[in-house]
Amino acid sequence: MTVEKHDLLHELPEYREQIHDLKMSNNHFAKLFDQYHDVDHEVRRIETGVETTSDDYLEQRKKARLKLKDEMYAMLREAVS
Repeated sequence: MTVEKHDLLHELPEYREQIHDLKMSNNHFAKLFDQYHDVDHEVRRIETGVETTSDDYLEQRKKARLKLKDEMYAMLREAVS
């Protein structure tokens, strides 16, 4: 089974500088970034079979990851404009 990378720098490479800048200057963004990393890491462990859980739980974690990504993406777009 091939597991895709979903780390934020891989997902949004065009925002690499803005991600770094916001992590350093915006505590809320930094907190969201850390939460995203933790959820993504958990999802990858489940998808690779390191951890086992229900399909419902996995879907819940994927939705949480997407929600965090959407919120950070909105902040990144605002920072660029």
